[in-house]
Amino acid sequence: MNQPASNQRVTALIADDEAPMRAQLRARLHESWPTLDIVAEAANGVEAVELATQHEPDIVFLDIRMPGMSGIEAARLLFNRCHLVFVTAYDQYAIEAFEQGALDYLLKPVGGERLKTTCARLQARVGTQPQDITRQLGALLAQHTAQPKREYLRWIQAQVGQNLRMISTREILYFQADEKYTRVCTAQGEVLIRKTLKELADELDPDEFWRIHRSTLVRVDAIDSVGRDLRGRQMVKVKGADAALEVSRGNTHLFQQM
Repeated sequence: MNQPASNQRVTALIADDEAPMRAQLRARLHESWPTLDIVAEAANGVEAVELATQHEPDIVFLDIRMPGMSGIEAARLLFNRCHLVFVTAYDQYAIEAFEQGALDYLLKPVGGERLKTTCARLQARVGTQPQDITRQLGALLAQHTAQPKREYLRWIQAQVGQNLRMISTREILYFQADEKYTRVCTAQGEVLIRKTLKELADELDPDEFWRIHRSTLVRVDAIDSVGRDLRGRQMVKVKGADAALEVSRGNTHLFQQM
C-alpha cells in the first residue's frame, strides 16, 4: 500500500455491542480526528467482518467482548486487510503486545490523551501494509479465553423500615452520593444505602453505569438526553426522573460535545 495524500479520505468501522458506546466513540473520534469517515457500525464480531468486507475501511475499532464472535476472533479475519484498534473496559487485556505497538487499544470510556496518541499512530500507518500480528492475536485470544468473566454487582440490598429490599441494577436510574449514604434512584422512588459511590463504581459493570460526576453514577440505558443549562453546564436528563444530573468537566468526554 502506498502512503496516501494528506487530503485522501480515511475510513473506519466501529464494532461494539453497546449502542451508547459506539456513539461515544464516534463522538470522541470526531473531536480528535474530524476528517475520519465512520462508514459503518457493527453490533458484533460477525457483523464487523461482514461490514468490513463490504466497505473495506482503512481502520476497524473492535470491542473485545462481543456476543457470537469476539473482537479478537474478528481481528484474526481482518488483520491483513485493515489497521485494528481494540476497545475494552478491561485493562487486564492491555498486555505487552499492546505496549510494543503491534496492537493498539483504547480503554472505555474512550477519551483524553490516549485517544490522541492512537489517532496519531493511525494517521502515520494508514496507507501502509498492516503488520502481521498473528502471534500477538493468538496470545491475546489465549488470555481472553483463560480469563474468567468478571461477575459484576447485579442486586442492591437496601433496608426499608424493617424489610430488606432487593433492587436489580436494571431498575436503577442513577446513584447519587448523599453525605454518609448513597441515594439509589429508580422510577418507583429512592432509597438510601450505606455503600459508598466509590465502592459501587468498582463493583458495577462499567459498560452499564457511567460515572458522570464524583457524586453521580448513571445507568447508560436510562439516559434520555444531554444538554446544557443556562450556566453552560452539561446536564443529563434521565428517563422516568425529573432530576437533571450535572456532568463534571472531567467527564464531558463521555458525551458528544454540544
